[in-house]
Amino acid sequence: MSAQVQVALAQQVAEMAKAAGLTVMETTTGVDFNGAPTTKFTLGFDGKSTMLELSEDFELQSDALKSAAAAYFAETAKRMQNPQPDVYLTMLGLPLRFEKFVWPFHVSTSGADTSLVHGEVRLMDGKESELHAKVAASATLTFREALAAMQQPFAESSIYNAVRKTMDQGQLELVKSGNRQPVPVTTRYYSAKQQKFVFNDTTEQQRQDFLAGKVFWLSGVLGGGKRVWVMDPRDAQYLNATEVELKRAAQALAREGLLLLDQEEGWATPTEALMGLRGQYEEQLAKALEFTRPKFNEDMRGGLTNM
Repeated sequence: MSAQVQVALAQQVAEMAKAAGLTVMETTTGVDFNGAPTTKFTLGFDGKSTMLELSEDFELQSDALKSAAAAYFAETAKRMQNPQPDVYLTMLGLPLRFEKFVWPFHVSTSGADTSLVHGEVRLMDGKESELHAKVAASATLTFREALAAMQQPFAESSIYNAVRKTMDQGQLELVKSGNRQPVPVTTRYYSAKQQKFVFNDTTEQQRQDFLAGKVFWLSGVLGGGKRVWVMDPRDAQYLNATEVELKRAAQALAREGLLLLDQEEGWATPTEALMGLRGQYEEQLAKALEFTRPKFNEDMRGGLTNM
């Protein structure tokens, strides 16, 4: 690849980051899972940083790619205002940090026609838990065709939400040590009719429950009471909701005395009433961990069958 293409990509990223209020703190070279060169951008905001890694030969050429990338930077800038930008709540009630994701996708070495992204999710319960899951998100060919590009800005949201959905289904286990666990990412998560990704169908009450739990964990337990973004498009995708519906759910919680909404209304902090529900949320977390733990037939394990 020519040096001109590298410079052009770096300039595009710098311009989009600046427009979103982010700073490119550092640009370095790296390698992907298969050893191909990548360009790594350290994006900064208000003393926090996050990593963006793109294939070295990737180019933001089309208007569609530029528009999607600009939206990614804008969302990242808002998400980085959260006290815990990398922590996401599942509908089961598990606060998880998404970390060590290795972008971009790499082709499966098993011969299957899939592309993989490796990463980890770690339980963040405020007690320095060792529980985590190493994951291998495996995207099928048809799923890849639904993405604007097989690069981090265009795939991260759907991959993260597929991990959350797989956890909700009890198909991922949080352990102290263990092998990488599969996360199938297929077009079952994509509605061709609606032209969008769909992970869950939720009611108004479920959206309220989710946002209350998010603010409890991300702000009250992990964030020192600092405000969190309750209109995150990534959560909207996960819940199959609009940002307007999330706003409505947050307003309902505020009327119930559980949230304090920022003047922008897209941000919230917990009230004493919400934090008073700690026992309820800890019980929900314990049940979620039990649900995700594999169940065995005790008779078979004890040798009491004639198989």
